[in-house]
Amino acid sequence: MDYVLRTNHLTKRYGGKTVVNNLHMNIRQGDIYGFLGQNGAGKTTTLRMIMGLIQPTAGEIELFGESLFGRRARAMERIGAIIEYPGFYLNLSAADNLEIHRRLMGMGNKEYIEEVLSIVGLLDARNQKVKHYSLGMKQRLGIARALLHHPELLVLDEPTNGLDPAGIKEIRQLFLDLARQRGITFIISSHLLSEVEQLATRVGIIHHGTLMEEINYDDLQRKTRHYLEIKVDDDKKAAYLLEQKLGLSDYRIAGPGILHLYGSLDQSASVNLALTSHGVGVKEIRLSGDSLDYFLKVTGGVPLG
Repeated sequence: MDYVLRTNHLTKRYGGKTVVNNLHMNIRQGDIYGFLGQNGAGKTTTLRMIMGLIQPTAGEIELFGESLFGRRARAMERIGAIIEYPGFYLNLSAADNLEIHRRLMGMGNKEYIEEVLSIVGLLDARNQKVKHYSLGMKQRLGIARALLHHPELLVLDEPTNGLDPAGIKEIRQLFLDLARQRGITFIISSHLLSEVEQLATRVGIIHHGTLMEEINYDDLQRKTRHYLEIKVDDDKKAAYLLEQKLGLSDYRIAGPGILHLYGSLDQSASVNLALTSHGVGVKEIRLSGDSLDYFLKVTGGVPLG
């Protein structure tokens, strides 16, 4: 399996405070990796270490199979990034901002400026001064600048922060298109659980500087399936009745007196009637198992987004 980025024991301390603790991150080629955690969890510090903006206290970063130590300049040619808010010359146009960046970075292919502006939907506004851009347009321009050198990996720190719902939807679709059409791998940090769920193919959950879990989207979906939680006085008899009387087999006994029934979320009344009419005491039936419950469990009860 090809890994675009791996961190091994990555740690950052400021004085006596550990901000990132022994982080093992694994990002595969083609991933849209949602780096999820509340504000202050260590997301930006981790991304800044990956980009070489700050030095780790300990640990190692591997990019495209090679350690970054001693090879950072070559590795950085394959990465685009927006770390925190993208800054521009506000009195210049989008095209002029990208031209300045192209020259500073020693990039060729001036023609690619119009191509990346087209990719992010700003071609028609290329000659407009950036000070007249909306926040969403500035975010798009930041992405265009990050794309200017054909990166294989994009590192984006809270890229939808401050956008309205329409802007978030547009940026999300842009990322999906870039991943599918151009094969770009993404690391996208966010404190918004709902945003990560709709975008990521793989999720890493960071809490107080520690990576609590890495999980594929399909596994996440299985763990966060909604279900009816049924609390009864006889779980074995209740399970028998679900199958024999109602024809429901997508359930599991989650614990003594507790059943989780999947795929029949609108049948709580008929389930209750079938169980009680056959002598099973029903203590409670409730809808449960959403993704917020799962992330609260992983982070020890601290809400995310």
